[in-house]
Amino acid sequence: MRLKTTIDLFEYWTRIRGKDVAPLRSQVEPTHLRQILSSVFLLETGDSGRIAFRLAGTRICDLFGRDLRGVPFSELWAHGKDDIEQMAAGLMSNAMPELLNATGFTAAGHCASFEIVLLPLRSDERECDKLLGAIAPAVASSWLEVVPLQFLALDRIRSLHEGLGSDRELKDAKFGDEHPVYERTPSIADTMRRVMSNLFAEFGVPGSVRHN
Repeated sequence: MRLKTTIDLFEYWTRIRGKDVAPLRSQVEPTHLRQILSSVFLLETGDSGRIAFRLAGTRICDLFGRDLRGVPFSELWAHGKDDIEQMAAGLMSNAMPELLNATGFTAAGHCASFEIVLLPLRSDERECDKLLGAIAPAVASSWLEVVPLQFLALDRIRSLHEGLGSDRELKDAKFGDEHPVYERTPSIADTMRRVMSNLFAEFGVPGSVRHN
C-alpha cells in the first residue's frame, strides 16, 4: 500500500482484530476513522444475494456521482463482474484481506489509478460476512470532484494477509480450492474502447471509438 487512506484503514483493522482472523463489526468505531470516513465503505450480502454496499462514504458516492447504498459491488467494474463477486465472497469465507489496484474511467475519457482495500469483518464469533473497505485515488485530480467515474478496471490483486507475502498477478490469484483461478483482465485500452463504443451506441451517437 502506498496511500495514507488505505494504510490507515488497514492499520486500524489490524489493531482492533488483535489475534483474531478478523474483528467483529461491533468493534469498528466510526469516530476512530473520522479523518478517512468519507472514503470508507461497508459491503455485505444484500437481499438479492449479491455482495452490495451497506454504507459508502460521501467521497466515494461523489466519485461515482450517485448514492451507492444497496448497489452491488460488482456493478462498479467494467468486466468480470462474476469474478469480482466470487472474489469478494472468497475474501469473506477465507478471512483474507486484499488490496486491489484499479483504474477508473469517465465517459469523457479521463482516467485515474486507485487503491481499494478490502478487509473481512465478523458479525459474530464464527464467520466473516462483511467487508470493510476504502478507496483512494493515487493522485489528486481536480476533475475527480466534478466528473463521475463510469467504471473501474481491475489491474492487480495483492494479498495483505500475514505470511502470504508477495504480490500476485490476477492469473495467480486463488481463494481456496472452491474458488477459480482469475485470469488477467483485458488491457485498459481494450476496455476503454469497448465501453466507450457501448456508450456511444446507447446514446445513439453515430460512429465508433477510433482505434489508434
